[in-house]
Formats: sequence, C-alpha cells, structure tokens
Amino acid sequence: MDSLLFTATTGASRVLKAQHVRSNNLSNADTAGFRADMERVKSIPLQGSGFDGRTMVVTNSAATRFDAGDVVKTGRALDIAIMGEGYISVQTPTGNEAYTRAGNIKVDELGAMSINGFAVVGDNGPMVLPEFQKVEISERGRVSVIPPGGGAEVEVGTLKLVKPDMNQLQKESDSLLHSLDGQPFAADPTVNLAPEHIEGSNVSAIDELLSVMSLTRNFEMQIRMMKTAETLAQSGNKLMSAS
Repeated sequence: MDSLLFTATTGASRVLKAQHVRSNNLSNADTAGFRADMERVKSIPLQGSGFDGRTMVVTNSAATRFDAGDVVKTGRALDIAIMGEGYISVQTPTGNEAYTRAGNIKVDELGAMSINGFAVVGDNGPMVLPEFQKVEISERGRVSVIPPGGGAEVEVGTLKLVKPDMNQLQKESDSLLHSLDGQPFAADPTVNLAPEHIEGSNVSAIDELLSVMSLTRNFEMQIRMMKTAETLAQSGNKLMSAS
C-alpha cells in the first residue's frame, strides 16, 4: 500500500508542475513573440522485492517550442517581426545579452529603445535615438530617423540580429532566450525583418486548454489512487488487529 501511495503522490506532483507550465502558456497566448514551454518527465522503475512493474516519475526542466507564431501587420513604425529564423538582441538589467522574437519596440523620453523593459542592442550597445520626427526600421534592421522639422533621413544605427541554433539557447525566468555558455552571439546579416509587423505567441490556446483539462482529470485519478491506498491500509490494520 505504501508503494501505491508513493507512486500516486509522485504522479500528482508531476501533474501539478505540468499544469503550472500549461497555465503559464495560456496566460501568454497574446504576448508578442512568446515561445511556449513544454514539460518533460522521466519514468524511474522501482527496485525491490516482488514484481518489478511499478514506476515513479521525475520532472525535468521545461523545454521550449521554437516554431514561429503568426505575423500580423500593425502599421506601427517601431513594430518589427523576424521573418524565418533569427532573434533580436536585448540587454538584461545585469548587462548580459539575451534574445527575443518580440518586436514591439518602445522609445522613452530619452530616446532609449526597449522591448518589454529590456534595452534593444545595436552595433555599439543599447540603441538610443536622437530627437526625431519620424523613425523607420529597414528589413535588415537599419534604424533611420528624420530630424524634427524635416530634412534628410539620417541612419543612427543597426539592430543586432542573430541566428543561433536552437540547441544553443535556453529560456530563463525572464522569458528571454539566453546562450547556454553565457557568451553573446555574433550578428548575422542574413536575418530579415518585416517592418510594421509583429509576431504573436506560438501558443495554441485551444490545445493548452485541452491539455489543462486532461491534466485535471489525471490529477483527480491520482487522488483517487491515494484514497484507495488509504482504504487498503485501514483494511489491513483491521485484519491485523482482529488477529
């Protein structure tokens, strides 16, 4: 009975962690450039006397889906979407370089460009724009502005766009992608952008919702197994006390 209880407990624990991953995906279904997470588990056979038919489950770190989301036209000059493979470089508060597919760039009152609060990285570090009347980002990431009052267009820098292999990236708690060895990637001139477009999340809300429902039923089954183990233990105790 104890073995049944422990097996059900590990199964329920795995389901709770999986629900957390799926719920986080659902909450980011409308987040630009978000990459969905997937839970990963491993079955461990239980060793001991008797029939070796019991297993326990161990939850590994979540994996990330790298397939692209839908690209939609916004008409906003500071919106960009990666076409095909590639990532936009940003800087974390600790000064490290990280990567994202979100292209909803904002410019603060000092001209600093950022994505979701992270500084956008250019040729020579974080991108800062001079005062401008109009801004334009080309398909190769070149940023140009028209000064206040009009005049000739001035190129102020180029966004750092990279194209590392998927196995060189890991997603961390800030929802950004980081290099496995902590070293920044070199800029890749072959990465193409779609100006005035934005890439949405690659989360399928319907699939995630169905997964949450399935996990809920699985959790209920594990709870019933725990109650069954408790009932069997109580019956065994009564038999022992009667003898």
